[in-house]
Amino acid sequence: MSGSKGRELRDSWNGPNRIPDVAMRLPDTAYTTRPWRIHEIANDFRLEDVWVLPTPGDADDFPRLVRQLTEGTGAHRSRIVRILFGLRWRLGRLFGWDRPDFGVGTGVPTVRDRLPADLRSAPPGPDLHTIPFTSVYLTDNEWASESANRTVHAMLHIGWVPDERTGRYHGQMAMLVKPNGVLGAAYLAAIRPFRRLIVWPSMIRMIGRDWQRSP
Repeated sequence: MSGSKGRELRDSWNGPNRIPDVAMRLPDTAYTTRPWRIHEIANDFRLEDVWVLPTPGDADDFPRLVRQLTEGTGAHRSRIVRILFGLRWRLGRLFGWDRPDFGVGTGVPTVRDRLPADLRSAPPGPDLHTIPFTSVYLTDNEWASESANRTVHAMLHIGWVPDERTGRYHGQMAMLVKPNGVLGAAYLAAIRPFRRLIVWPSMIRMIGRDWQRSP
């Protein structure tokens, strides 16, 4: 995304009660240049996407974002996203992609095994319910979770970042992946256009709407 387009989109949600109509994907450096703790444990994962979450708030609002993401049911996803998720689960059952022996702790070691002592001794945080991701760690401005199946070991990272222009904060979402062989690489390449053009934009707009409604 060009700098001018990024500025245009940021300007579209100037103020605490404005939500953009277009989901904003960020350059990789928006994630890689921040001092996230996840860099200590996930250097063998590939960064796939970085997105702005339209959740303007104050410095101490990160727990609210985590609570919203983990307590949501996904019931008001768009119809096309529900269809795509349904198709994915049907394919998973048909080809055995989601068998328990491919999961975290059975098919692949959990990333929690890599945590430094301070993160490992802290409560890991809540798991997601709408998609099968298990929490790895939670801090005051980061939350990481993981999922694994026959095709990929993935990590979802949510951060709470300051906006220098407004003096407020907002969420940032990154997806990291480690494909499982040729099948995993082919699968990720096949779903990438759907994820970037349909799934994530739709879900990010849903997150923004839920943020507006929640106290």
